[in-house]
Amino acid sequence: MFRVSERPRRTNEYTADPTSERYRQCLFEWLAAHAPLWNQLTYRRRQEYFAEDGDVWDAEYADLYDEYAPILGKAACQQLARKNSEAWRSHFRLLGQYYDDTDPTITDKPSPPGYWGTREEGYELHGLVRNDLYELDWDEDGSTLEFGVGDVLEEKYDFAYQERITLDVRGNPHWEGEDARLELVYDEAADVLRVTHPVRIRPDHVQEQRLDGFTHTLDPENTTHAAAIDVGANNTLAIVTEQGDTAVYHARPEFERFQTLSDRIAALQSELPDDQYTSTRIQRLYDERGEKRDHSRDAAVKHAAEWLLARNVDTVYVGDLTDVLETHWSATINTKSHAFWSHRQLLDRLELTFGDVGISVEAVSEAGSSSECPDCGSDDISRDGDSFRCQDCELDAHSDIVGAWNLLQNEIGPMARPAALSAGRQRDAPSDGAYWEWNGHDWLPARFGKQTRPLDQTSLGKPASSQPG
Repeated sequence: MFRVSERPRRTNEYTADPTSERYRQCLFEWLAAHAPLWNQLTYRRRQEYFAEDGDVWDAEYADLYDEYAPILGKAACQQLARKNSEAWRSHFRLLGQYYDDTDPTITDKPSPPGYWGTREEGYELHGLVRNDLYELDWDEDGSTLEFGVGDVLEEKYDFAYQERITLDVRGNPHWEGEDARLELVYDEAADVLRVTHPVRIRPDHVQEQRLDGFTHTLDPENTTHAAAIDVGANNTLAIVTEQGDTAVYHARPEFERFQTLSDRIAALQSELPDDQYTSTRIQRLYDERGEKRDHSRDAAVKHAAEWLLARNVDTVYVGDLTDVLETHWSATINTKSHAFWSHRQLLDRLELTFGDVGISVEAVSEAGSSSECPDCGSDDISRDGDSFRCQDCELDAHSDIVGAWNLLQNEIGPMARPAALSAGRQRDAPSDGAYWEWNGHDWLPARFGKQTRPLDQTSLGKPASSQPG
């Protein structure tokens, strides 16, 4: 039997509104008390952290419960202290990776946990509710969330015996399991209360629930296959299966949309007074930009999982760009990779989604995967955007397909040429889609498998033949 702590977590997200003005005022007062408590916990631990012989775990904070429990409730104080401890443990894990010479994943020294706003600039409105102290009631006519507050707020807002704040909830749970700690965050820019609802699920139930959203499943009675994925900022995913099927998810059109919002943000920031760093309008644009980026990326991974399941692929080798990023990428391309496209986040999403549907993911080094011909092994090659050409055997191919093809051959040995190799020929785009583009809602077959525009090579600070995928 699995212990609760061993069960994987998945998160449901909703929006909510208080059912009355009285509840609204009480809610915001309750939310506003969390940040000062968090800040005091963080301050005391930072004092120990920066002291010569200090230990963050020696910081005393029991007295803070006496101050904040009448407003928040003792359980909420405990949950906030626990979340603060989790933030410090995460910091020390990252710090250990940073100082580990054998682990290249953390290149910037991690900073210790910070504060949730200030008295002058305002606090983040962020609240926590223990898993056994809230109730979500799902109904066809309307769903509600109820939870309690401290005695002082109950008295101030004239709560009846066992009365609790009640919120109308919008959204449906995608995951079912044992409730974990609930988090409520007021998004000031969008003027909406967001509810994060994690649940713990038995490992054998995760795949069952995830597969409810897919048309295909793995068929263990038939031969299963392997595939490789070349990941990048220009094409989010380029996939080759050992059967020769290919798929490319273009990212440049989505980056152009991302950059348009970035330009609007920059223009608005230039109009701000010298002592002002942001505005509600700017923050809304930041949120819109991030949500659109995340939606397209997550949808690409889900689409790719469905595409692989249809081909009975149970093992995927994914290019790990850590070495390539450190060795080759310039400041310009790093800005693109960290703001628009996060290599680590994409790998995490691949591992989570693919793993949930039974596809194992193995990260392998991508260094050099596009610097030699996968057909003849020659290194006399040229690259220009999506185009790859071998000068010896005259192979014309999509450069990211070449990368995935090389990755796969490194793991399974030589294989036949994949289909739809070229970057821009109509005859290389099968009717079932080898090239995919995001239209803001869905990944659809790109017209004619067209080649997207290459990056300006001078901005990369390196020749085209060494550009990573």
